[in-house]
Amino acid sequence: MPSRAALVTGFAVIYTVWGSTYLAIRVAVESMPPIVMAGTRFLLAGALLLAWLLARGARRPSAAQWRDHAITGTFLLLGGNGLVCWAEQSVPSGVAALVVGVTPLFMVIAEWAGPGGVRPRAVTMGALLLGLAGVTWLAAPWESAAAGGLPRAGVAALVAACCFWSIGSIHSRHAKSGADLMVGAALQMLVGGAGLLAVSVVSGELAGFHWAAVTPRSWTAFFYLVGAGSLVGFSAFVWLMRHSTPALVSTYAWVNPVVAVLLGWLLLGEPVTGRTLAASAVIVAAVAVITLQKPGGKAEG
Repeated sequence: MPSRAALVTGFAVIYTVWGSTYLAIRVAVESMPPIVMAGTRFLLAGALLLAWLLARGARRPSAAQWRDHAITGTFLLLGGNGLVCWAEQSVPSGVAALVVGVTPLFMVIAEWAGPGGVRPRAVTMGALLLGLAGVTWLAAPWESAAAGGLPRAGVAALVAACCFWSIGSIHSRHAKSGADLMVGAALQMLVGGAGLLAVSVVSGELAGFHWAAVTPRSWTAFFYLVGAGSLVGFSAFVWLMRHSTPALVSTYAWVNPVVAVLLGWLLLGEPVTGRTLAASAVIVAAVAVITLQKPGGKAEG
């Protein structure tokens, strides 16, 4: 049984490190094309992780394991993280984290729509509507960007990222590849990274881009994403899933947005308006209700 200090450290990592990745993405894409940045990040992190695991005696992944994790990695990283990186060219990092924070709501909807899906109970449905209302209030699609609204394309990309991440997460639950969690994560990063770089080539994002143009500030953020975000953060998450309860670990979904908003305000000077604070409270409350629900609908005590 791990010590209390070890558990506290693990939760501190997934709360602060994962919450800070939104700010790091915002800084990295200041001088790096977003899809190139994301693809390079995950290819590098995946290669380092898989090499380390194999050196420690992990089994080489089978073709079936590559296939299953390729599907998951495509949805999570190409569709999910790639769209977040693209959106953060125009959407503040704290706001992006708040929108992405409603992913658990989309997961409930995706589970319900899937084969054998069960209709959510009244409290869950209420939380779903509350969370979506909070995102709508935050985005203010009825206002122009000049009047305080958010870029519609950026918000749409973030909502699509939530959908892709939900589908990928559900697929990973039901896939029976038999791969170790860490090996599976490495495969997902390798496939997702390769897919992102392929999209960057096809879209022409690389045209006219030179690595020499990347600023030291963006390089620092990039390597932070590789090391802290992809390697340290995910390792802490996997460890906590083995030594704590899913309900407690899932609380990162409503703590990360708060951390991201605070860091964006402190380090990047991102504005925090009254509407941002009010919408944040609504979104965090809705996600907290969703994540603390047991399968039968009863909240964790």
